[in-house]
Amino acid sequence: MEIQKEKETEKGVTFFRRIMATRKRRGRLSPGWKGASLGLGAIAFILILIQANYLLTGHGFGKFIVGTFLFVLAAALISGLAALLLHGVKKLPSRYIWILLCSPIMLLFCFMGPLEVSVVFIVLFAVVFSLFGALVYKFATGSYKQASKTRKIGAMACLSLITVVIGAGSFWLIRAGDEAAPDVTLKQLKTSARYDGTAMKNPAEQGEYPVKSLLYGSPDNYRKEFNQSGSLTTQTVNASKFVEKWSSLRTKSLGFGPEDMPLNGKVWYPEGEGAFPLVLIVHGNHLMNDYSDPGYEYLGRLLASKGYIFVSVDENFLNVSPYEDMFLISPLLSENPARGLLLLEHLQTWKGWNSDPDHPFYQKVDMERIALIGHSRGGEAVAIAAAYNKLGRHPDHGDIKFDYNFSIRSLISIAGTDGFYKPQGKLLPLQDVNYLALHGAHDMDVNSLNGAKQYHRIRYTKGTNYMKSLVYIYGANHGQFNGGWGRGDMAGLGNQLFNLRQIMPRDEQETIAKVLISSFLDATLKDQRQYREVFRDLGYAKEWLPDTLYINNYNDSQTIVLADYEEDVDLQSTTIPGGILMGENLQQWKEEKVKVKMGEAEYSAVRLGWNSEGPPGPASYTVTLPDHGVRTGQESSIVFSLADARKTEEIGDPKELINLTITVEDKHGHQASLPLSHRSKVPPVIEGKLLKWPFSNAGKTSEPVFQSYDFPLDDYYKIKPDFNPQQLSKIRIEFNLTKRGTILLRDIGIRS
Repeated sequence: MEIQKEKETEKGVTFFRRIMATRKRRGRLSPGWKGASLGLGAIAFILILIQANYLLTGHGFGKFIVGTFLFVLAAALISGLAALLLHGVKKLPSRYIWILLCSPIMLLFCFMGPLEVSVVFIVLFAVVFSLFGALVYKFATGSYKQASKTRKIGAMACLSLITVVIGAGSFWLIRAGDEAAPDVTLKQLKTSARYDGTAMKNPAEQGEYPVKSLLYGSPDNYRKEFNQSGSLTTQTVNASKFVEKWSSLRTKSLGFGPEDMPLNGKVWYPEGEGAFPLVLIVHGNHLMNDYSDPGYEYLGRLLASKGYIFVSVDENFLNVSPYEDMFLISPLLSENPARGLLLLEHLQTWKGWNSDPDHPFYQKVDMERIALIGHSRGGEAVAIAAAYNKLGRHPDHGDIKFDYNFSIRSLISIAGTDGFYKPQGKLLPLQDVNYLALHGAHDMDVNSLNGAKQYHRIRYTKGTNYMKSLVYIYGANHGQFNGGWGRGDMAGLGNQLFNLRQIMPRDEQETIAKVLISSFLDATLKDQRQYREVFRDLGYAKEWLPDTLYINNYNDSQTIVLADYEEDVDLQSTTIPGGILMGENLQQWKEEKVKVKMGEAEYSAVRLGWNSEGPPGPASYTVTLPDHGVRTGQESSIVFSLADARKTEEIGDPKELINLTITVEDKHGHQASLPLSHRSKVPPVIEGKLLKWPFSNAGKTSEPVFQSYDFPLDDYYKIKPDFNPQQLSKIRIEFNLTKRGTILLRDIGIRS
């Protein structure tokens, strides 16, 4: 009996030992899994070091080491916890699962791009380098010494193939991408003789004034250059109620908190008597320690030479900082109101200097002629500043009083954002201000035309004299409007996913900014009205601008809107009471919200489709004016905006542009007609394919951008003298010059 018990005990011990041995073998990595772990872990670690070097620019070596270590440690802890949770149900070794989970966290931080593309890329990355590491390690440790010849050859072939894949992938990453060109350019679109011999001077040429510069800043500045000898001194601003989640790390790094924000700026100004218009420019959300404000010197020197005081405002302390934001775990939030507030406080400072007899800028500043320019989030900040400027109280904090009321005549948004700040949960409205939006069709950061949203929300009081325009530019990116930002708009290694070769050279993008911004300021701050023609028709600037494709829109307070398609659900009613809309023989006729890359816009248009190759007959769309309320004359123009809305299957030759006929009719039935090409055909849809092949078609690559048209009634009178412009009764769009197509139409009106 006792002998039997001893045997059973020995069997139990043996069974237990076998279980433990099995678990030990499972916990221990085989050479293949160890190699896979090393291969994937090593490449992820090397890449995160490269990316951290970019993201922690300006922090010094010590913070680079600490910040990188903390991020890798956090990634390791998070992935390690996940690996432990999976331990009970896995067939893979725990340590490899740990590396497999940790590496994608680091890789995702390296290759920040469209999420669906980044995920696919990182999965491929993990698989390839796991296999590469496993095979290399097994060969290096002699695991294939005892293997059969067939197995050795198979392993070597597999390793060779993976090496080729890694080489090809590395070449793909390093390569800038493929060149691309627009289907048609500005000079090809604008061929009329009316542009010849224009008397306007190129607004991008240097002016007559010698240019001087200086700095100003608050005391004990986080950037010592603003306190250097010869600098002017400013006060700090308490903006603590205009930001959220300002971290203690940010305070420690900068040396101040949100209650003591500095007013720093670099000034380029003309040497002369004055008074000169004042122009402020503010950057967007770049890396905090990679200062953005010096990047607008090219604009500052030009505009100062033309008689403007130009200030590049420092708001870098409101920007993203991976170190201070704990690698985006605790970022600064809702800071755009602070960006806008600080612009007004800069204006307050200039107002004080201008009225101080002892100050070098005494009576040098024309405070009745002010413009604000903003880039990226700065584009939204200038709109916030303009809104706050006219309010008596903060819209969300009634205890905060405002008393600014500056004469801000003009706003310029460069690749601007929209909707980060919604006072009372509403999109920001603006009224009675000149507005210009510039946006690149190949913007990798703000890749939808957000400036169009604010553009369409601006309203004008009857009898005022304001204008607004937007220009969409083929080949322009987000960053090259700033001299310090790059050809790639993403963070560090993330740029390698994008086709950077199609981006225009920096000097061309800066030339576009100089021509359009200078023209706009001359038109709106100096009342040189001839430069309005540049925005009504970019053909007048075709000799000054790089020859690429531009789509531009223009509107002003002198325009009576007949139909903007915002008023109701009746297809036949006009915006102005009493008018009638009528379509004939159209395949499509419906009003809709305009669909943009990020969903639906707040503005609407009518979709008109036709096919003249079959029955029932010629297609047309007619606007009948009301009997009263609209005055027209020989100096009036018909205006409207069109966007090409054809689907791919409707387009035969991409270079075949939509043309149609615009016919007018007076109350006596006298008609006159001009082709759309009298101004220009409809520009093609711009395909902003941002990513490299094979990801170039990922996501939505295009959106409708409206080209505005201006047809003077005098042009009709010249070809048909019996037509009476003072008795305009009908405007008819006839779809008789392009056999098949679809357009979006909005903002039909009469401009005096």
